[in-house]
Order: sequence, then C-alpha cells, then structure tokens
Amino acid sequence: MTLSMFATFWAVSVLFVITPGADWAYAISAGIRGNRVVPAVIGMLSGHLVATLIVAAGVGSVIAEAPGVMTALTVVGAVYLLWLGIGMLRHPSAPAADQNEDDGSRLKWAIKGFCTSGLNPKVFLLFLALLPQFTDVHASWPLPLQMAALGMLHVISCAMVYLLVGYGSGTVLRARPRAAMNVSRTSGGLMIIIAVILLAEQFL
Repeated sequence: MTLSMFATFWAVSVLFVITPGADWAYAISAGIRGNRVVPAVIGMLSGHLVATLIVAAGVGSVIAEAPGVMTALTVVGAVYLLWLGIGMLRHPSAPAADQNEDDGSRLKWAIKGFCTSGLNPKVFLLFLALLPQFTDVHASWPLPLQMAALGMLHVISCAMVYLLVGYGSGTVLRARPRAAMNVSRTSGGLMIIIAVILLAEQFL
C-alpha cells in the first residue's frame, strides 16, 4: 500500500468522524460528567475496532449478504440507541459534583460506549463499503492486513475527534449546568432520531 492511499483514506475517514451522530452525542454526554470521557471513548473505539476486525476477517461480506441477519442487527442497534436516547432525555447529564465516583461507574460508561458504536449498523456498513475501496490486490500486504491497518487509522481519527468533543463540551458546559442539561437532552433527541431513521429504513 502506498502512503498516498493511506492519506486519501484518512481524509475520507475524518470527514465521516467529524459528522455529528450517535458517537458525538455520547461523547458530549460523557464530557459533561468530566472524568467519564476516557472510558466512554475507549468503549466507542472498541466498537469500531470490532467492526474493523469483522470486515477484515471476511465475515462482514457473509453477514451483509444475509438480509435477515442485517435486519436483526439493525433493529437491535436502533432499539439500543432509542433506549439510550430516552434515558438521556429523562435523566440528562449534569456537571458532576463529585469527580471521584467508583470504577464500576466508569466500566458502565465504557460498556455503553461499546454498544453505542458496536451495535450501530451504520458503522459496520461504512467499513464494509469503504475499506475494500482503498485496498490493493497487488500489494505485498494481504487484503485482511490492509483493511485492518486502514481500520486502525480510522480508530485513531475517532479517538482524537471524540476526545476533543468530550473534553471540549465538558470545559464549555460544566460551568453552565442548565446549558449542559439542554445539550444532553439535545444529544438524547439526536440518538432517538437516528434510531427512528434506522427502524424506518427497515420497515417502510
């Protein structure tokens, strides 16, 4: 693989990452909590990494060609985002008074982050459609290794953007509790909209 191919993929990847979506909404919610940004982002990155490995291993093509499996994955992911969004509307994140809560709480944020990206079929389909386009069958690297390398580059881009979004929102909003709650509710509403669109694509 050439350096120019990596650079081109990175540019396309960043365009997708900087587009606000469910991951952004979750990073903002974690940012308002202060010390929940890192576990939340690690969870989301793990979801992206799993999607990369599935596609690189060739399992992605098999799943994509099974309509029933893709429908089930989409519905599960949409229902999870719907549940998470409703929870954020009912209990919007507010600046944490105590930044030293137990580690179990951090684990919970990491698991939710993993589910937010790992159960989002759009992430999986993005990798399935995008990664093969930037591979070279004549390269010295095997195709799975090329896709894994590209996926890791995408994960690095996600890490930088999500950390900036999380900590940036925390810095701006922690001194403004009411604004923080409004932003959290907006993030929850965004998750609900994404979930409804995913379900509508399957059943309408």
